[in-house]
Amino acid sequence: MVDSALTGTARRPRRGESAAARISRALRRIVSSSTAREVAELTRTAEQIQQPVTTGRQIAITSIRGGAGKTTVAALLGTAYAHYRHDPVLLVEADPALGSLPLRLGAESLRWTTADLADIVEPQMSLLDVTGYLVQLPDNAWLLPGSQGRIGAMLDTTAYERVMVALRRYFGVTVVDCETLPAEVARVALSAAQARVLAAPATLDGITSTYAVLQWMQGLPRHMIAGTVVALTSTASRPGIDVEAAAEKLRSTGAAVHVLPHDRHLAAGGELRTELLARPTRLAAARLAAEVFQLSQKRR
Repeated sequence: MVDSALTGTARRPRRGESAAARISRALRRIVSSSTAREVAELTRTAEQIQQPVTTGRQIAITSIRGGAGKTTVAALLGTAYAHYRHDPVLLVEADPALGSLPLRLGAESLRWTTADLADIVEPQMSLLDVTGYLVQLPDNAWLLPGSQGRIGAMLDTTAYERVMVALRRYFGVTVVDCETLPAEVARVALSAAQARVLAAPATLDGITSTYAVLQWMQGLPRHMIAGTVVALTSTASRPGIDVEAAAEKLRSTGAAVHVLPHDRHLAAGGELRTELLARPTRLAAARLAAEVFQLSQKRR
């Protein structure tokens, strides 16, 4: 999937937080009662994510502009669902313009794309037939890429709808990494999904543009804003804004907001390796996955 010459430019993956920060956190947990609380919270989170579904839940992730962490959020959510759930999980890249979801998920090679599968999938196919066209990932997860590592034809809404309707019955949860707004496929995906995630950087311009989009969504049917979660990603260890105050402002529109802390491993790009994530990042990602899934359960 990645040219070997380019692969050689990557440095060794870093842990999400420094050794000093990990040691300090471990010491604080030893002398406090936070460990028991964390275990209880993770247990509740796992139970929420593991709830059965009658029909496949589709969760769309988009953003206002590139570089907002959209694909990173999609990879985190898909990885969390695949880890906690027992039914198959699908990650769809609905962005054919050289999206980076396969790279984030560590896919070594690609064949069929979302547009290709639209012309192939048929109602009588079994799960085994369908997965033959997908990229297998760990933990019973599958990937349907948007391109083959090169710029291709744009994905039209008809092809997207055909694929999503056909695949819904095979997978308990489908996470869709959409194009940035206001692209047409992204708008269709947001409307058709049972829950939506709007990725935004924790910067002044990121907050401003995201707030404008949420205000626009307030004029749409009520389920749109009620089923939307903002994933506010800290792009630096010391953001230039008051992140909690910004989150409260965004919540005033009726959308839920989750803050993903700065993580050195995520910031470096490349393949997502959950064992290298900082503990606060893993906990925040699990909370985000649980709330988004709960929202998706409220809409049929």
